[in-house]
Amino acid sequence: MSGYTVAIVGRPNVGKSTFFNRMLEHRKAIVDDVSGVTRDRQYGMTDWNGKQFNVIDTGGFVSGSEDVFEREIAKQVKIAIDEANAVVFMVDVTTGITHLDEAMAELLRRATKPVYLVVNKVDNGQRELEAAEFYSMGFDHNFFISSISGSGTGELLDMITSAIAPEETEEVRREDGLPKFAIIGQPNVGKSSLLNALIGQERTIVSDIAGTTRDTIHTHYKLFQKDFILIDTAGIRKKNKEKDDLEFYSVIRAIRAMDEADVCLLLLDAAKGITGQDVSIFSLAARKGKGVVVLVNKWDLIEKETNTARDYEKNLKMKLAPFTDVPVLFVSVKDKTRIFKAIETALEVFDNKQRKIPTSQLNEVMLKAVQAYHAPVVRGNTVKIKYVTQLPTHVPSFAFFTNYPDDIKQPYKNYLENQLRTQFNFKGVPVRIFFRKK
Repeated sequence: MSGYTVAIVGRPNVGKSTFFNRMLEHRKAIVDDVSGVTRDRQYGMTDWNGKQFNVIDTGGFVSGSEDVFEREIAKQVKIAIDEANAVVFMVDVTTGITHLDEAMAELLRRATKPVYLVVNKVDNGQRELEAAEFYSMGFDHNFFISSISGSGTGELLDMITSAIAPEETEEVRREDGLPKFAIIGQPNVGKSSLLNALIGQERTIVSDIAGTTRDTIHTHYKLFQKDFILIDTAGIRKKNKEKDDLEFYSVIRAIRAMDEADVCLLLLDAAKGITGQDVSIFSLAARKGKGVVVLVNKWDLIEKETNTARDYEKNLKMKLAPFTDVPVLFVSVKDKTRIFKAIETALEVFDNKQRKIPTSQLNEVMLKAVQAYHAPVVRGNTVKIKYVTQLPTHVPSFAFFTNYPDDIKQPYKNYLENQLRTQFNFKGVPVRIFFRKK
């Protein structure tokens, strides 16, 4: 099911990235007083009142002439109106209404989607009086906040989540239970070519199913005596490269495809390696509980020595840490090298994601691991783990019952996860561990 997506728009230096960081509860975007610091799209997932949604900080502005600013801002606002479910329009009380704010407001007033006008940096009574000026912009939903202190953000998040239907935050399984794969990655890495290579081979297309998100097609295949659904975002209507920001479109659509998929095929360019944007998409997929297969494309163009693939994979997994138990395949979409192996691997990862371990077997194996390496003593108290069970969730999740659940630190949690991965096959799948009071 598609995830609800909120885009944060606004001219440079109004505090979009600070607000984004507060929403995600960690410092992900670079924050500075210099205009145009956010050059890459920042995106993540947050939750409020039990409802999850995607957040995108449009950013991306680079110093230039006023005309360039206006063009770039217009592009991003139009994309946000087009692609997001709701828009947070951020302005700055310390500067008042500027001509760039007015130009952006003119576009947003025509939107049929919810637009929340957020006046930032309102951190005292005087500024609250000054913020009243922004009511003249004519939006129905106005919020006075301070991104740095967090004041006023609760009311805004209440309003945003009130528009999200409860079922949009749950993992809803198709009745047929078929695995769903999405090909994701940066522009020009070969996503469309991979899709076309798969489509161009002899196969049985059972049906074309309209996707739950606009412009996404789900195609039902039969290959390797197994059925699967390929989420096609490559066939989306063509955009004018001179007028539209293709990178921003690709980010939003990758997130949407990710929300609908069981397993994500992350396609990389072998020559460029893995970039910060790729790592962000990988981390987001893991956080959303999706299976991941990494495909290094254009491997035919790389000069090879004896251990080229081994060294490349080692370097790749260093950048993906701590979630390194993922399959990495070296493919050439142009030569059709290992592209069907990629589908076979994705099917294996899907099976790993569904794996349920009998409680008796789980306790037999994991309690031995606990005996072999005990949790560190806390304040003179011995931490004892008595029992473990797998939780009934769509992502492999395990509850360890212990006398001091709040005192077990991350290194021991990592040890238990590594033991689970060693003893049971969860390759390519995030594993979640919880500690509960016994």
